[in-house]
Amino acid sequence: MNTANAIEDIAPLFQEELKELYPLGEIKTFSFLTISDLFGISRDEMHVRRRQPLNAKETEKIYSIIKELKTEKPIQYILGRTDFYGCKIRVNEHVLIPRPETEELVDLILQDKKRGADELKILDIGTGSGCIAITLKKNLSNANVSAIDISEEALLTAKANAILNQTKIIFLQGDILQISESTSSQINKFNIIVSNPPYIRISEKEKMSKNVLNYEPHLALFVNDNDALIFYKAIADFALTNLSTNGNLYFEINEALGNEVRKLLEEKGFKNVEVKKDMSGKERFALCYI
Repeated sequence: MNTANAIEDIAPLFQEELKELYPLGEIKTFSFLTISDLFGISRDEMHVRRRQPLNAKETEKIYSIIKELKTEKPIQYILGRTDFYGCKIRVNEHVLIPRPETEELVDLILQDKKRGADELKILDIGTGSGCIAITLKKNLSNANVSAIDISEEALLTAKANAILNQTKIIFLQGDILQISESTSSQINKFNIIVSNPPYIRISEKEKMSKNVLNYEPHLALFVNDNDALIFYKAIADFALTNLSTNGNLYFEINEALGNEVRKLLEEKGFKNVEVKKDMSGKERFALCYI
């Protein structure tokens, strides 16, 4: 393996060691994130401090990161954190890595609700790392935010992220497919219910990259082909009794199932059902109100 003696050597080292596995643009992102994480500096500061020598601990960490990247482990899991809508979010094997599309979902809600002066009650179903709940709370000072997840480990991560981002959120453990009356009584009524539930069909596994399949929690990713809308049905039913009058429901959806989600929500009686495209032109979001 080549050596790195200063900050300016890190990017060339990453390119040399990882060129057989990743595109150049991705390798540049890896080296930038590594330098930013290790030294707590911005892209501009990297140039000013490019000749700063590395100590033994820093060098060892860089080689360790490269070794893990060679196993196709996501850089976010290696570093233990990611950026999401201006917030620092810790991630681990118990939670999904937040995606840019989910930032778009948050932005949809904020564009709808930022102008309102009334107090809001928001519920995030299947919160995972807590990224949606935390960013909504950060950007909506008038919001009381609750979040629910089936996974105890995910909730521990979400709680840590809420503390990290200085946000007060009510966290609850529960399965939306089997939610009890006692849990339900703790969390109604809401102006907004939002969810990014599992929506990838088992048959779509073969299209997915190894870094997702091998490292991200399958509980938060996959549904059976014969009941691909299972979570949308359950959440829609829950929303019918737990949304306030004119309350809004927001979903992130499988790009291939936009029509099916629209039909489901219309049949359940929701109004103004819309399926919106993300920045890549894929049908990625569904929204409606009661």
